[in-house]
Amino acid sequence: MGRQLIKAQAIVTMDAQRRVLEGGGILVGDGVIEQVLSREEAAGLRDFAGEVVNVEGLTAVPGFVQTHIHLCQTLFRGLADDLDLLDWLRLRIFPYEAAHSPSSMRASSLLGLAELIRSGTTTIMDMGSVHFEEEIVRAIDETGLRAYVGKSMIDLNEIYPPLREQTRDAIDSSARQAERWHGRSGGRIRYAVAPRFVLSCTDDLLKEAYSLTASFPGMLFHTHAAESSREMEAVRARCGKDNIEHFESLGVLHPNTCLAHCIWVNRAEVDLLRTRQAKVLHCPSSNLKLGSGVARIPEFLRYGITVSLGADGAPCNNTLDAFQEMRLAALVQKPPHGPAAMGARTVLEMATLGGAATLGLSEAIGSIERGKRADITLLDLNRVWNPCHGSGYDELCSTIVYSCTPENVHSVVIDGEWLYRDGHHVRLDERVVYERAGAELGDLLNRLRY
Repeated sequence: MGRQLIKAQAIVTMDAQRRVLEGGGILVGDGVIEQVLSREEAAGLRDFAGEVVNVEGLTAVPGFVQTHIHLCQTLFRGLADDLDLLDWLRLRIFPYEAAHSPSSMRASSLLGLAELIRSGTTTIMDMGSVHFEEEIVRAIDETGLRAYVGKSMIDLNEIYPPLREQTRDAIDSSARQAERWHGRSGGRIRYAVAPRFVLSCTDDLLKEAYSLTASFPGMLFHTHAAESSREMEAVRARCGKDNIEHFESLGVLHPNTCLAHCIWVNRAEVDLLRTRQAKVLHCPSSNLKLGSGVARIPEFLRYGITVSLGADGAPCNNTLDAFQEMRLAALVQKPPHGPAAMGARTVLEMATLGGAATLGLSEAIGSIERGKRADITLLDLNRVWNPCHGSGYDELCSTIVYSCTPENVHSVVIDGEWLYRDGHHVRLDERVVYERAGAELGDLLNRLRY
């Protein structure tokens, strides 16, 4: 991969000083940011030996990081509306996931990946299903996205018994997947063990899944926690305590523990999240659509808990759009906590730096700085109906969080490679992806077994 000089109208670096460089440049070599240049420094590179990419009407931001995604569910968009979590799983999602074939899993993954890339997301953490995880990982590898991946581990499923494994099978298959995929493609793909949630996992599975993380440097423990009130009633009935407290009793609450949702947590559990340095994966659209509630994100942030964003799955959202998650993350906190509770600055940091910190990748992604991977989203802010008249950090944060949509994404670069350029996918044919997804969905629905 050759060297490139990307010259933009503005560069929102997200570095420690939160610098915005007007008319600067990003020097990229072998997928790494070699230097971030001021306007004068970029103009001075007259004899640059490489490709000069003039995108001087665009704003460069770090690629968005979404830390809780279900690519296996993208085919089910619009097929599981207006249900609460446990009914959503029992009546729709678990039967759909159990009906997957290798080809439908691939089609679902590619459909989601096409949407994620075209809307500016460059890194995800994905939770797969019980079967066919390799199809998800292959699709990610082919598209060029950066990802943590992990098959869903379920050894207890009273909600939908056909979707489960024996405990030993779940552990052994996850270990094999980790050995195969963790660190693949130069470290672009890594593994996170993914027990589904307390109600679908025995205590032995949760403990053994966490113990697997010690065998692989940088491996994460990814699960759901405290998502709905009905779920919490069932957790208390089974475990005699709340969800986070149960994780603590099992010894699985640590800095590499990533917990999606965390809505129904008590005061002692907030302290546990803080002291154990566990990470919270906030999914506001999903939480609202399923009627689950609103996580106390301002409180978590005050206590120094790392919070990141995720769209969750397409059937509980119904998009994978990082802009929507940013906007909602800000707006839902304002009625109960006041208009200043979650400013655009805070939310943009959650979508970039917070995601990187959650995944243990702060040295590699999350900002546009020397030595980091060249994961960059280029935005055309001229497409915002109310043009941004200021070019300062606060004005740009406001425009990105409150006004932008995927329509503003012009190009996406991951590891220095242009995966989406001038509104078009480079590696993917959107028409083919869409047509295959439709055909596979029809076949999957014919295989359904309730």
